[in-house]
Amino acid sequence: MDNSVVRSFSAGLSQKGVRNHNERLLLSLLQRHGQMPGGDLAKLAGLSPPAVSAILKRLELDGLLVRGEPTRGKVGKPSVPMMLAPGGVLSIGLKIGRRSADLLLMDFKGTIRTQRQFKYAYPVPADVFAFLAACMSEILASLSPAEVGRICGIGVAAPFEMWNWHDLTGDDADVFMRWKDINIPCEIAKFNALPVSIVNDATAACHAEHIFGRGKEFRDYAYFFVGAFVGGGIVLNHSVYEGRKGNAGALGSLRSISPLGESKQLIDMASIHLLETRLSEVDIAPERIWRHPQDWSGIARYVDPWLGQTAQELAKASLSICAVIDFEAIIIDGAFPNDVRSELVERVRRYIVNQDTRGLIAPRIEAGSIGGNARAIGAACGPILSQYLLNTNAGVAVA
Repeated sequence: MDNSVVRSFSAGLSQKGVRNHNERLLLSLLQRHGQMPGGDLAKLAGLSPPAVSAILKRLELDGLLVRGEPTRGKVGKPSVPMMLAPGGVLSIGLKIGRRSADLLLMDFKGTIRTQRQFKYAYPVPADVFAFLAACMSEILASLSPAEVGRICGIGVAAPFEMWNWHDLTGDDADVFMRWKDINIPCEIAKFNALPVSIVNDATAACHAEHIFGRGKEFRDYAYFFVGAFVGGGIVLNHSVYEGRKGNAGALGSLRSISPLGESKQLIDMASIHLLETRLSEVDIAPERIWRHPQDWSGIARYVDPWLGQTAQELAKASLSICAVIDFEAIIIDGAFPNDVRSELVERVRRYIVNQDTRGLIAPRIEAGSIGGNARAIGAACGPILSQYLLNTNAGVAVA
């Protein structure tokens, strides 16, 4: 076993009264490594085998863990690996995006049990909450009472300051500005009693990649999610770092310069809304970008220049953030087809080579693995993280 990952969760604590920390530690190790027997968990966690055995029994009784097939062929009794029980925890995730709202029910191992989508020109608060209320009612009605009791909360992923999207005018802009005065947990509490957690949408995508994707491969990295608007997240010491007000990793706000020399933000230079605008200019419905399954091959002549500009901007942004923290990798994902993601990553790698890297350690540029659903999956991760797993950037976890 690689003990470097274990140290990222910190050593287990054997003192009386910290059962919560140790339970989270073992659940986090099983989530990261997959199934393993108690003896291996004890070594990784730095806890005594009897202590680990007692915790595993409690977690099994609570329905959070299940036993795997005994491992035979070694001296002594066969070892029995423990693993997360998929149905032991359920969580609901809501992504409020530029073009659609996505609602899903996810289990402890990241499997999506059911999903709904609501498309719109832009998100109107009353419409979004009506969609959530109706779909919640449908989803809960489809579950058994025991399954309903396993739902730990609702996670909401949304851009910070949505009302600052500045391309709306007139009555549309007035309706959209209502988000400024809305308390999302209070609105949801009007029709559901589950606890609600809020996270920036790009940070949520980073959570999804870190827990269920390639994030397990790296200790410290930065993450870009290219959606209608580009955003990002950062991971330190094997945990997503959200910052004191939840806005750390606001990579879309990094400074850039337009071809005309104007001061811009990365969000203005490396987002899918630029491709949408170009398609509209040539009388191609921009909605085709978001159709499922995604296929951008028919608009390749417009995608290619967009890819070139986006890659250059992400290359410059990657080096800028590595001047603050020497991230070992930059992970790039987005709401686009897999072939577009692969091409974007390859172009960023090529542009990095030609940048001025004096005083910097150039990071690895890697492709993410979750894709367009990352924000909704990351939203559902919120309640699970807050109640069951360790966050090494938040000190000792508290229930």
